Parts: sequence; structure tokens; C-alpha cells
Amino acid sequence: MFNRPEELLRKIRLGENSSFELKTVRFREEQIIDPEQDKLANELASMANAKGCVLVLGVDDETREIIGIPLERLDAVERYVYEICDDSITPPVFFESFRMELPDSTGASKIVLKIDVPRSLFVHESPGGYFHRKGSSVRKMSPEVLARLFQQRSQARLIRFEEQPVPHSSIDNLHTELRNRYITRSNERPDVVLLKRSLLVEEESGNLVASVAGILSCCEHPENFLPSAFIQAVRYRGTRQDSNYQMDAKKICGPLDRQIRDTMIFLKKNQTIGAIKQPHRIEQPQFSERAVFEAVVNAVAHRDYSIHGSKIRFFMFNDRLEIYSPGALPNTLTVDSIHFRQSTRNELVTSLLSETPMAESIGDIGRSFYMEKRGDGVPIIMDESERLSGKKPTYELIDDSELLLTIYSAETR
Repeated sequence: MFNRPEELLRKIRLGENSSFELKTVRFREEQIIDPEQDKLANELASMANAKGCVLVLGVDDETREIIGIPLERLDAVERYVYEICDDSITPPVFFESFRMELPDSTGASKIVLKIDVPRSLFVHESPGGYFHRKGSSVRKMSPEVLARLFQQRSQARLIRFEEQPVPHSSIDNLHTELRNRYITRSNERPDVVLLKRSLLVEEESGNLVASVAGILSCCEHPENFLPSAFIQAVRYRGTRQDSNYQMDAKKICGPLDRQIRDTMIFLKKNQTIGAIKQPHRIEQPQFSERAVFEAVVNAVAHRDYSIHGSKIRFFMFNDRLEIYSPGALPNTLTVDSIHFRQSTRNELVTSLLSETPMAESIGDIGRSFYMEKRGDGVPIIMDESERLSGKKPTYELIDDSELLLTIYSAETR
């Protein structure tokens, strides 16, 4: 919006409104003193809580004079905005920044920073509380307005979160080789097929952007758009979760099938292999690779990607493996019925995984694709693990917001 200097100048002359805000940036030595951190946080949160907004830093909001930002301080101003959006607003606000040159009243070129804040799927809280915009002013939301906004935003997410548009993305963020796995059987243009498959979404403006599922399945670095979409894998020495006993750790990123593959590689690298004689020597691993594969697939396929700041955690110990997956159980599933019933949170993600050929490096898991959608996953986890260790795995729902699966280790000698 207003990406050409002449368009932005015309808008500045007209002044502020509910979707357009101007701010002067002032310094005291190296420190930014205006706009104040908390006040700017309230402004940015109000923009995301509304229908989106453009903020221009470096323009006087009263006189509409182009003041500008010194070139040598531009990085600091941009970082200031990033830190406010990440640290002072919950959940963080996503935005896009543009550096532009505009002429002041004398014709001299000045640098301004244009911040585009899109309408959010969430309701954002800033240091002063919950704010929205009324005209060009920021107002604290009344309990009635706040309740209505929470209801509206939660209903929007009922249009399956995985099919929601990802701000500031495009078809270019869907890697050609990765997206071709899901469109090669069609003679239509790639963008048409990707739209039909909900890997792309058409916004009200007509722009095509990637969906959450598109980013998760076809983007080389989903974590750039969805910061929590990765697996944190750690191998501990002993039985305690203690960084002093950490033997190996890896942040496992990439499209979902690559996350599954790399987690299995991490397992093979770090699990203990023992042996038994019956009567010949037979290798015995700590964990059933088939069971762990099903557990990791379930974690990436069924986790709640709308929960900000929660990642999948894959913790290995001498006596057990713990897999934490963000989100409560979908629909009416319970930890007691999970062995017998099937329910899916992310229908599109599971469909895509069922079309994704298995990587050879995973080994012989007994299937050709990452998912088969028959509901066999949990029974395989339970039966294979109990057969190896003599202990049945356990599921536990923590604070109704995170599912913990514990798989017990076989005794290796």
C-alpha cells in the first residue's frame, strides 16, 4: 500500500485516518526518545487489532512536514520497531518495512520508514492493555468490544488455520521442486492448481499469498514466516532435563517432511544400541524406529500451529523419549480414547503428507508415504514400543494446551 513515493506523498498531504498514521522520530544522543516504546507498542497493536494500517516514521503528524530519519540511524529505528513488536506485544505483531525517500518542503530528499501492519488473525495485547483505532486515534477497548473482537477472530480461525493466508508471502516463497510434488499431475498453470489445493490464497486485494499449509509443506524455511514451526531436539545424558547434561541438540527446520526425516536421523545418531543373544547376537535399539516415526509424524501433522511461541520438543534420555506437541487434543479426543479413535486438526497438512514420498534415509518403516490416514499411528506407537521395552507409552495433556507422549527405553546391554 502506497509503495510509490508520489502515492505516499499524496496520502501524507491528506493526513491521518483509521488506516494511516504519521510519527516523528526524535533522538537524545544515540537513544530514541520519541515515539516512546510503550506508546508505539499500543499504536502497533491497535493497528493489528483493526483492519491493518500504514505507519510512516519520519513525518510530523501535525504539520505533515517530511522530517526524515538520518541514514546512519535508520537501522536502529527499524530494530526499535522489531523489538517492540516481538517483546512488548502479545502475541507479536507481524509487519513489513520499506525505506523510502521523499522530498521535504524545500525539495531536499529525506528518508522515511514505512511500516505496513496487516489485519491480524489474533487479538493483540500491548503494555497499556487492548487497543483499537477509532479514526486517527487509539482507544482502549471496552469489555464488550474486546469480547466481540475475540469472538470474530476466533471464528476466522475456524476457517481452518492451515488455510489462512500468511502475510508478506507469495508464490515465490513456495519452492518450485517442493510445490511440484503436489501439482505435477495437472495440465493447469501452477498458480491455478496451488489455489485449488489451498496452498495459495487470494486476498481481497487480488494478491496471491501462500497459505499456512503451503508454507509448512513447500517453503525451504517455514520458520521465517511461522517462527515456532520447527522441532527442538535434545539428547540428555541420564534421566534429568538439565542443560549441564546435554549431549547433543539441534533445531530441526525446513518443510514438514524434512523435519520428520532429520528428527529420525537425530534419533539414530543418539540412541543406544545394545544386543541380546537368541542364540545369535541380535542388536536391540533403545526405541522402536517405527514407533518413533509414527509419533513424530503425528506431532507435525496434528499440532496446533496457531499457538505462538510453542514448538515441538523431542527430548531423549537414557530411560525414555519425550515428545511435546503444542495444542490440546482435537475435537472430542481424550488421552484415554486416543488409542481407539481418530481425529484430525490439520486436514490439508495430513493430505499433503499422504502424497509425499518417504525419504530413503529414514529407513525401512513399512510405508511409501509419510502418512496413510488409516488411524494406525497410535496403535503402532503403543504396540511396537511395549513389545521392545515391556512398558506401554503414556499420553498426558498438560494445561489443556500441550500433549506429551512418553516412550520408554528398552534395557540395552
